[in-house]
Amino acid sequence: MKKGEEKMEKQFVETMFDIGGKTALVTGATGNLGKAVAEGYGIAGAKVMLTGRSEEKLKTLCEELTGKGIVCAYAVGDPAVEEDVVRVVEETVRKFGGIDILVTSAGMNNPKPILSQPREEWEQIMDANVLGTWLYCKYAGKVMVEQGRGGKVILVSSTRGKLGMKNYTAYSPSKAAVDLMTKSLACEWGEYGINVNAIGPTVFRSELTQWMFDDDTARTKFLTRIPAGRLGEPEDFVGACIFLASAASDFITGTTVYVDGGYLAG
Repeated sequence: MKKGEEKMEKQFVETMFDIGGKTALVTGATGNLGKAVAEGYGIAGAKVMLTGRSEEKLKTLCEELTGKGIVCAYAVGDPAVEEDVVRVVEETVRKFGGIDILVTSAGMNNPKPILSQPREEWEQIMDANVLGTWLYCKYAGKVMVEQGRGGKVILVSSTRGKLGMKNYTAYSPSKAAVDLMTKSLACEWGEYGINVNAIGPTVFRSELTQWMFDDDTARTKFLTRIPAGRLGEPEDFVGACIFLASAASDFITGTTVYVDGGYLAG
């Protein structure tokens, strides 16, 4: 290897996880996972646009992150309402000049037996987990294509998209849809240099899963399947998000990375 090539290679290794100066749009930013990702990206030097349905929570989070020296802004919007998504994407471009990273961490669940779950609840879960993801991919992806500099799209899936579960006839299919959306978009956007991947967490501490932390039987059942011996904390999610947003993952697209402590291994 020539000296110049060695220097260039060393420089790449030193910067391969660098996302400094990039603009990240994070949906569901006030949820535990979204907040952890937003803070992690900000600490790593990215500019972060926070979005979600609660202005009060977004404002509080933005002030908290700004106090830590993170460059961020927020835009209120429902991920399942097309007009809101268009506006949030436009505000992101107007504020930061473009979009380099999209993380769709907005979502919901309401476990119930199919025989007693109203159709309206099923549709709400599908709207939050599938439609909202599709809309943000559509409009943020359009920005990335038009920018002509590639991009990183990270969809939040779940181990439940791989495995069924009692009372999960809405949530599990919704996450399976996210996995296949990931593959389809990777095929569609590869020519533009846009990488599309998903992260599939197991049970992480959040508003959606607090019932599992509180239910001794459910928690013990999950722990018997997790080689790491514990449930996930939001901080466990950040490393994979930085990896998939950086040059280190440039040749990875169309896959779901499971951050599950080995849950799917057994």
